[in-house]
Amino acid sequence: MARLAVFDLDGTLVDAVDDLHASVSHALAAVGLPPRTRAEVLGFVGEGARVLLARSVAPRGDLLEPALAAWRAHYSEHCLDRTVPYPGIPEVLARAGRVLAVHTNKPGAMARKILAGLGLLPRFAVVVGGDDAPRKPDPAGLLGIMARVGAAPAETVFVGDSRHDVETARAAGVELVAVTWGLSPRAALEAAGATAFVERAEELSAWVA
Repeated sequence: MARLAVFDLDGTLVDAVDDLHASVSHALAAVGLPPRTRAEVLGFVGEGARVLLARSVAPRGDLLEPALAAWRAHYSEHCLDRTVPYPGIPEVLARAGRVLAVHTNKPGAMARKILAGLGLLPRFAVVVGGDDAPRKPDPAGLLGIMARVGAAPAETVFVGDSRHDVETARAAGVELVAVTWGLSPRAALEAAGATAFVERAEELSAWVA
């Protein structure tokens, strides 16, 4: 059986908030709505593009589809303007001894484009997005990754930064390591049931090296 480490993307491997905020601002302007603050968009991220835009246009749900279309077009062109890996992440991935994968609620094509643009895509055997499998916290995507690489729950670790990541790992029966530099405060992760935390990327080596 393979030893596997699966990573969330936004808030875990990469800081994408500025590009997400810029594309939300573009989409809102395109449908005649006022902008959202960066802090608001930060709070909307984590459950996929449709949920991000639904929260951004609320209460104008009638504008969701055109806003989502405008967001997709803009983000596909600008998803690498300011998105960067968190400090130490490329080095940790380069030293990894496990098979690596990504499971994100971001659309799969965009996730793969970002990883490729940052030079990280070759590190991952599988990248599953929110339109490639049911979105987290449904464990189907994670279980599918495990099946593809031949990894048992006992040989798998999931690394994430959100309540959905905690719930996904629990549902799949795998160990969860929560990072504290992401989109959710540590208190929220603890409330969701996370017990293993890392404060710096280098500390992930204990699970992936």
